[in-house]
Amino acid sequence: MRTGQFIAFEGGEGAGKSTQTRLLAQALRARGIEVVTTREPGGTPGAEAIRSLLLDGVEGDEAGWGPRAEALLFAAARADHVDRLIRPALARGAWVICDRFLDSSRAYQGGGSGLSDGDILTLHRIGSEGLMPDRTLLITVAPEEAMRRLAQRDVDGSDRIGGRDPAFHARVNATFATFAEEEASRFARIDGNGTPEAIHQRVLDALASLLGEPGDARG
Repeated sequence: MRTGQFIAFEGGEGAGKSTQTRLLAQALRARGIEVVTTREPGGTPGAEAIRSLLLDGVEGDEAGWGPRAEALLFAAARADHVDRLIRPALARGAWVICDRFLDSSRAYQGGGSGLSDGDILTLHRIGSEGLMPDRTLLITVAPEEAMRRLAQRDVDGSDRIGGRDPAFHARVNATFATFAEEEASRFARIDGNGTPEAIHQRVLDALASLLGEPGDARG
């Protein structure tokens, strides 16, 4: 029986998801809640191995994975992640905070690379039995701020997916925005501009109903 809460952070490159994952985990632990932080692709040894294949590529293969192979690899990593880490944590009552989940596949391999949303959802239904977050926090940030953060973060260069052209990332961001509009009961938009502390407060406001606190604000 599922008793915990599953929170996913989503957004484009440079949105600040990792920082907000860390701050949220600290805030929940201060409330006495067991928290599991994780990421996609990754989270388990098998999924981390697939992450390396996806983001670093295969030596000698300059072309890299095509969109369908990429989607299958993400789905396989997620299936292992869900089965071995996320579901067990939820079952024992923990809150799971994941830096990216299914909606990134829908936005990157779907909106960005042109695969159908239906196909990606079918892979998720088969691999992960359709598990969805209780709340998906979509962090949006001004393009110039995202570029500033990426310049600080990616001093050694971007990974295979993060380094794709601006048109690809524009499609990704537009797809995220569409999901948030069409699935408003699950999504909360978070203004990712400003200090990490100010953004963190917006995150807590968006989770207030799950925490039993006043002020569940949706952006």
